[in-house]
Amino acid sequence: MPTVAPLRGLRYDPKHVGTLSQVIAPPYDVIDGALQAALYDRHPANVVRLELNREEPGDDDRLNRYTRAARFLKEWQAQGVLMQEPAAALYVYHQAFEFEGQAFVRRGVMARVRLERFGTGNIHPHEETMSGPKQDRLLLTRACRMNLSQVFGLYPDPAGEVQALLDNAVAGQPPVEATDHQGVTSQMWPIVDEGVAAKVAGLLGPRPVFIADGHHRYETACTYRDEVAAAWGADHGGEPLPPDHPANFVLMMLVGMSDRGLVVLPTHRLFVQPAVATAAELCGKLGDCFNTRTSWKGPAAAEIVWSNLELEGDQGTIGLYTAGDQAWTIARITPAGRARMEQLAGDHGAAWRSLGVSILHRLVLDDLLGAKDIPTPDYVHLVGEMAERLGTGRYPLAAMLVPASVEDIRRVSETGERMPAKSTYFYPKLASGLVFNPLE
Repeated sequence: MPTVAPLRGLRYDPKHVGTLSQVIAPPYDVIDGALQAALYDRHPANVVRLELNREEPGDDDRLNRYTRAARFLKEWQAQGVLMQEPAAALYVYHQAFEFEGQAFVRRGVMARVRLERFGTGNIHPHEETMSGPKQDRLLLTRACRMNLSQVFGLYPDPAGEVQALLDNAVAGQPPVEATDHQGVTSQMWPIVDEGVAAKVAGLLGPRPVFIADGHHRYETACTYRDEVAAAWGADHGGEPLPPDHPANFVLMMLVGMSDRGLVVLPTHRLFVQPAVATAAELCGKLGDCFNTRTSWKGPAAAEIVWSNLELEGDQGTIGLYTAGDQAWTIARITPAGRARMEQLAGDHGAAWRSLGVSILHRLVLDDLLGAKDIPTPDYVHLVGEMAERLGTGRYPLAAMLVPASVEDIRRVSETGERMPAKSTYFYPKLASGLVFNPLE
């Protein structure tokens, strides 16, 4: 059972920074060089200096972007730029945004959640992780001793019990507000009422949590906790780390799986390899594993193809582009294809094998196209960007995929398996800089 608890968060003091919009940023993994520079210029205390400090000439083991982030953190606390909450609080967090002409509000709560190694409790991952980002986040956590951004967790709440309790707790109270570079508005309400916190913890305790985003941060938090526990034991005659030690917890945004503001975008692939000359060659290689239809020409036809995929909403339907003839092919998996997929991926469960991303990589690329060892593809989420990138002529092959649903995530996670990397993209990203969670 996940343990959910309030925290004495560290927050920006508006008297020092002015509008909070000037100091928030998206998570580190979606900040490119141009956005990093823009955030640096936006405000001298923008959270990017902590979340993704830039490298400088002459960096070494003693002075580097991690130690600079830690120095900024200490200086901002000493100067009063950052203030600590006087009492432990839960933080109700809403994000208001527009997507494809529709208005959405995603609602949840930020809290400390007791860490459990995946596979040992009721917190479940859904995607594979990579060693590089985990090492990067571990170095930052060691230096700052702080959770600087939230892990994004989902929990079942079909009746909306938890969210109703949170909504009632903040009704009529003005929120802390900030708007990011994409026009997404974050609203936050601290709740210091111990009774409300106890009720929220009681409702959430029996429910599983599925990590939607922040797998690297979560696993890093577990590793950091283990390091702190080892050091504690060495200093205290082998005693275990006290259960209430802050390093036993991680900052998490918890959202009900039935929340109407949950938007999952597809993650389309652009390949520099393999090179498949034409749609006819592609269809020949797909054989009886797919029924195929080639009816559209040119990068701009991505919009039409996506409309067809979106209308079907089937994980077994993939849109494929061959640059040699600028043709789009819609491929629908057949019973023969599913049987072949079961042979190729018999070590995985049916839920994993049914995912579009699994079918693309395991059946189409690895097996039918014989392209196991190819460079990592480029990823895009919007169809317009897909068409624009294909127009450069750089990519001989591209694939559009129907996004995995929240229910897909749950089905795969409950089996103890993980989706391939870049299977999901929850939009928008959570804002970093609203609240920090001290680990000491």
